[in-house]
Amino acid sequence: MKTVIIHGQSHEGSTCMVAREVAEKTGGDIREFFLPRDFNQPCLGCFTCFQTDLSRCPHYQALKPLIDALLEADLLILESPVYVYHATGSMMNFLDHFGTWWVVHRPLPEMSKKQAVVISTAAGGGMKSTVKDMADSLEMWGINKIYKLGIGVQATKPEEIPEKILQKIHKKTDRIAHQVQIHAGERGYNRRAKKWFTLMRFAHMHFPPAEPDYGYWDKKGWHGKKRPWKSPLQKNFFFLLP
Repeated sequence: MKTVIIHGQSHEGSTCMVAREVAEKTGGDIREFFLPRDFNQPCLGCFTCFQTDLSRCPHYQALKPLIDALLEADLLILESPVYVYHATGSMMNFLDHFGTWWVVHRPLPEMSKKQAVVISTAAGGGMKSTVKDMADSLEMWGINKIYKLGIGVQATKPEEIPEKILQKIHKKTDRIAHQVQIHAGERGYNRRAKKWFTLMRFAHMHFPPAEPDYGYWDKKGWHGKKRPWKSPLQKNFFFLLP
């Protein structure tokens, strides 16, 4: 299994610690990126990616190493400490660049084979909204299974976390790593992505085509019977059974 961790900050604090714990317990190769150190460009709102392709983004060359890692990975881990009750600006700047990957535009079928974990910690509160900031994008990318972990650590540094909370973290990371291992290799879409896929397919069939999204779907066969969460061989698999 290949894992990529996108850290929403450049310091290695409590949230970083929890993310690494999940990755190490899951096993396999681990690759890490720290924001804004490894990518620090805010989306310009130029609509270039929507009108053409993400590869035409003014920031594409800086973004490409992270894109390649995301596409190669089986497990994506996004983590962010709570900044004013939400994910860090660096994390949101990063996610803003992937609007065309959303299922309502031009989703990537390979996302249906991946799992993801979103993690947030804080000395106080705000973990739920921070985790949601990251999960929103991953769900709409069509990631199959997404696990959420938000925990109040009552500390500003990993070494200050009370032992009782550390034990709670270890149990939660054990559980998530086990689930990831169980579901490794499975293909599917989460419920939210499937709903939006169905709605957008209806819109494509009943309203004037909006390009380049319409042409992308048509080329993939999604206006017909093909679906991004199904392998091309999946529908005929029963013919291969003895």
